[in-house]
Amino acid sequence: MESREAPIRFAGAELDRYRHVCAFFRTADEEYRVMLPFIKDGFERGDRAFHIVDPKLRDEHVRRLRSIGIDENAAEQRGELELRNWEDAYLREGHFDEDRMLALIQEILDEGPRKGFRLTRLVAHMEWALEDRPGVDDLIEYEARLNYILPRYRDPVI
Repeated sequence: MESREAPIRFAGAELDRYRHVCAFFRTADEEYRVMLPFIKDGFERGDRAFHIVDPKLRDEHVRRLRSIGIDENAAEQRGELELRNWEDAYLREGHFDEDRMLALIQEILDEGPRKGFRLTRLVAHMEWALEDRPGVDDLIEYEARLNYILPRYRDPVI
């Protein structure tokens, strides 16, 4: 008999087969009230955390992680956490390239099991899409294409 893994909870709901969530928040406090329990649960279960953040808000993100007992330096050294700025993910070479980003997402999710993690919990801040940036017009197509890729994985992507 196959054992069922513990459910993944997010924002008061259980993530089942589909684990790609687009979440909108009014304030940073509201965002972290929802996100921190999800992030903390992942660390408690031994999941890998991969976070893409606004470089201007990186210190604030780290402060919020520390507020729930996560030592980001130690977690990064153990390979449990990878923090990337937008420029090292969505906006490499100064613009958004949907093909390159789709390849990166697959690389990140494929890498987790190779590093010994059951799941990777990918949290991506995308406020850059509200700015006038090269390639931002391709974002809707990117999200649609991502919905065809992510069902191959069990990893939650928020």
